[in-house]
Amino acid sequence: PITFTDDDYAGVSPNQDDPMVIAVEVANWEVHKTLIDQGSSANVLYWPTFLRLDIPHSLIQPNTEPLVGFAGERVHTRGYVDLLTTFGTSPDTRRIMVRYLLVEANTSYNIIIGRPSLNQLGAVVSTSHLTMKFPGSDGKIISVKEN
Repeated sequence: PITFTDDDYAGVSPNQDDPMVIAVEVANWEVHKTLIDQGSSANVLYWPTFLRLDIPHSLIQPNTEPLVGFAGERVHTRGYVDLLTTFGTSPDTRRIMVRYLLVEANTSYNIIIGRPSLNQLGAVVSTSHLTMKFPGSDGKIISVKEN
């Protein structure tokens, strides 16, 4: 079972109200400023980040459905791309295929990891601990702390 203890508070301010932001590895590149967003129904890779990753444009698949924000605004995407993404720090990692919607927008984040990937990982996120936990492929529980 996945549990959180007082030990998981190590390094976390008791009065913090910060978002869960981590680094992940996407297509063999480390990407910081990755927001873990349990309220998002999609995984988003922002266009400037996609360009920096030097991923072939031929991997982009068309996507005709706009992304709808929580205020009802519609954001058109440049398509989607499926990329291997690694969560955790070696040797405690798990790699899954993530479908990212490619979005051109001004944001302080490079990636948003939403419920599709969190569910695929079997992740449990504790915002008060700024920690995400999920089972590794060997069944061992992996902890990822906010960075």
